[in-house]
This record gives sequence, structure tokens and C-alpha cells, in this order.
Amino acid sequence: RKHTSDDGGDEPSPEPSQRGATFEGIEAHLKALSSSRETRSTTMSALSRDLAELYGYRLELVELFLKLFAPAECVEFLKANEEPRPVVIRVNTLKVQTKALLKALSSRGMTVERLFEPAVKVVESTVPVGATPEYLAGQYMLQSAASLCPVIALGALPGERVLDLAAAPGGKTTFIAQHMKNLGQILSNDVSKDRHRATVANVHRLGVTNVSCSVGDGKSFPETMAAFDRVLLDAPCSGLGIVSRDPSLKAQRTLQDVQKMATLQKQLLLAAVDSADHTKAAVIVYSTCSVTVEENEAVVQYALNHRFVKVVPWDVEDESSSSAAAAAAGKKNQQQPPRGRPGLKRYQHLQFHPSMANARRYFPHTHNMDGFFVAKLKKLQPGKRTTTTST
Repeated sequence: RKHTSDDGGDEPSPEPSQRGATFEGIEAHLKALSSSRETRSTTMSALSRDLAELYGYRLELVELFLKLFAPAECVEFLKANEEPRPVVIRVNTLKVQTKALLKALSSRGMTVERLFEPAVKVVESTVPVGATPEYLAGQYMLQSAASLCPVIALGALPGERVLDLAAAPGGKTTFIAQHMKNLGQILSNDVSKDRHRATVANVHRLGVTNVSCSVGDGKSFPETMAAFDRVLLDAPCSGLGIVSRDPSLKAQRTLQDVQKMATLQKQLLLAAVDSADHTKAAVIVYSTCSVTVEENEAVVQYALNHRFVKVVPWDVEDESSSSAAAAAAGKKNQQQPPRGRPGLKRYQHLQFHPSMANARRYFPHTHNMDGFFVAKLKKLQPGKRTTTTST
């Protein structure tokens, strides 16, 4: 199953189990870790077991999170997963200006707050957010704030050829079209015909006219078509960044699932790179709604080792878009999402290329957004790299 943050509906997690472990016990473990090194291994094992029991996770997942976070921060991460993320809508500027939409929604009893362009948080509402006349008319899309970041990083321009390699249900495809002002060409691909029906529906509702939809295996896509100016791969993933919206992941996901996803993601990312046009220094954006290093930095490092690409900062504009960047300079602060944390350069025994710090990580406990990873790559030349990129 592919997990995605395109849809913005959130449901709170059930109350943590309190069969044996207690919050007081967790605090005691944290204090013990800060005061004694001699019992660290034993205390960490006890902390893992208690966190797994208290919050309802498989033990192996908690142990994985404790490798990613310091113990105290891991507790904050798990706590944040018990709370729903804010309901966010994306204003569809193909049909309406933000100010006009906010005024209309306010008149219907909706309290809203601007986040960044074009994201708006719904603070409270007396009407169903997904059933207003404005929604049905395609003036906005329910979409999580974190899922907007990959498209912002992609930076598609009017007139370009863009590929969305794993597109369903179409939230990112239609946001790309918004960036392009319905000019140029977008190929929206997904392996699932059933899931792609939602993409087609959203394209029509939102008034998008520059999208063609295809159904096919993304791994073999370069054999069919290539030479795209920009490619987005919002990869199928374990969904371990959106546990607040799908609590069943706590008990269902395994480390084996994470490894299987990572294998698929590596194949898809190479296909995404091979679909890009090297003659134009094409951009490839890789994203997941997972927090695991195995599905994020390790996948990007695999691409660095096997293709001629580099990880670049979001704020580095293409040479072709320098004029557009200059025109938007005055509005940059309002247009950009939170910067997030840098990608990891080191994890356990692994070392990644220093440019991995240009990637961004989002977490529920620090940004009040879905757990998300976004990396922006530039294609330097075609072909396969035969020597490993130095770290």
C-alpha cells in the first residue's frame, strides 16, 4: 500500500495503552539515562519495551526510532503521533485568489489562518471542509502542509515538460499545474489504475488543462518516454511519518517492510533520474512521508552512487529561472514553507555525501507537520556511474 500526504483529512490516534508501562516510568528511564552510563544498555532496552507498550508500537519500530532520535526526543516524536495534524487546504490559484477564497470561507463559518503560499490552516469550521461549494468548484484542495514541499522544491515553470512518476491521488500533480499556470505539459503516472481515478477526478475539479495521465510501472518508465525538464518522485513508502493519520501502522509495519520499500524506492529513483533531460540540468525531486533513513538518505545516496546527479539546496534557482527568482524575491518569505531540518550526513555506521544536508526533514513534534523527507537533485550527465561517489 502506498502512503501519501496528498489528502488532508486527519483522525486522532487512539489513547495509548497503559497495561503496564506508565508515563512516570518513561520519565524515570530518561533520568536514569542522563545520570548513569553503566546501565545505559539495560535502561534503553527497558525504555524501548515501555514505549512500545505505552504507545502500541511494534518493539522493532521503537528501537528504529531510538536510533534516529535521542531518547527524550523520541518520546516527543511518539507523543506528537498521538495528536492529529492541522487540517490544511491548498488554495487553487488557477481558479481563485487567496484573499477572495478566505473571505468566502469565513462567511460560511470557517476560521482560517495563512501558513505559507498557498497553504491555509483551518482552525475550526462549522461546515464540512470537504463539501463546501468552493471545494466542489475546485477552488481548493484538502492537502497536508508537508506534501506541498516537494512541489515547491521542484519549482516547475510555465512551458516545461514535467513528469510526476507516482502521482495518485493527484494532489501534487495539480499543484505542479498551478505552478505552471496550466502552461506546458505534465505527465501524471501511477502504477495503480484504481488509485489514478482520483487523479483524473481532481484534475477535472481543479480546472487543470495541461495534464495527461498514464498507468504504468515507474521502474520501466524511461523505456517509454524521457527527456523531461523536471521529475517528481513522491515514492511509495512505509508511511511512518503519518502515523497520526493511520495508527494501524504502529502494529502492522515491520523492519522488513521498510527494507522492501527501500529496494523499490531505489529502483524508482534511478528511473526518475533516467527520465530527466541531462542537456538542461534537469531537476529531480525525491520525497516520502516516512522518517526512516533507510527510505530517505540511503535511497538518495544510492542514486548518487549509480547516476551522475548531485543534491542541491532548495534556494538555488535554475539559471533559466533567475528572472523569475528576482521577481519573486520580495515575496520569498511568504511563499516558502518552514525550512525543516537538514538531511543526515551520518547515521549509525553509515556516512552520506556532505551535500545530503541540502535535503530537508520534517517532523510532527518540531514542525507540527507530517513526517516528511524532500531531496532536490540536479542531473549532470547521462549514463551510469561506475565508481562510488566519495563521502
